[in-house]
Amino acid sequence: MIKLVDLLNEGVFDKGILKVVFLAGGPGSGKTYAARGLFGLPKKINLSYTGLKMVNYDSEFEKALNKFGFGTELDAMPDEVFADLTGFDKKTDQPVKGVHSGLRDYTKALTKERQRLYENGRLGMIIDGTGDDYAKIADNKSRLERIGYDCYMVFINTSMEIALHRNNTRKRVLPKKLVTDSWHACQKNIGRFQGLFKGNIVVVDNSKHLEEDDAKKKFDSLAKTYIDKFVKKPTKNPKGKNWIRHQKILKKRK
Repeated sequence: MIKLVDLLNEGVFDKGILKVVFLAGGPGSGKTYAARGLFGLPKKINLSYTGLKMVNYDSEFEKALNKFGFGTELDAMPDEVFADLTGFDKKTDQPVKGVHSGLRDYTKALTKERQRLYENGRLGMIIDGTGDDYAKIADNKSRLERIGYDCYMVFINTSMEIALHRNNTRKRVLPKKLVTDSWHACQKNIGRFQGLFKGNIVVVDNSKHLEEDDAKKKFDSLAKTYIDKFVKKPTKNPKGKNWIRHQKILKKRK
């Protein structure tokens, strides 16, 4: 099993160094499935064949829900239990007032700390998000670029009907209003993301159900055309280049 301490000790010549891919798409878009196909991610390990490490709040939250015996069917939970676990009102999707369990805050803090450790080593990352909050992704991208990262985005898109259908068949079923609101917000942001990432973005249509062999061919082709090329390219960010140069000097002095 790969340990975090081993990942942080990776060197400047390791794969994926100073590369980050933002994975965006609404609930039910099939991001998790697409990520496994595009990045070769095993189900229980967050390290891809490209050398990129997955940063995913949803997976941390699901682990916590199962660990403490709540299960992941959020839509089936009573309103007060949903609010206590997530910190949000199920009907309005607004933050609840007063005291709640803090489980959501705990898993967000855990995910943030994992990303911080990866960044300290300038390790390559896949940052999984919904894509409905443009400002959050833009701020994260800007901050990562300031410490030397090259950034890319893979936007997984589907029709609303497919998104709702997949949501109803997933382990962690979300309220319908949350799915539809997020879908509309993501659609509005596609053009903004294309402007933000310029040529470093690909929009993948994941509406059709594909058999395993066809899906493998599709994602293998996309990975070779976009992801592999991005990861293998020399770092373009000037601050990233400086970091690499300094690391090489330090290695020579050891």
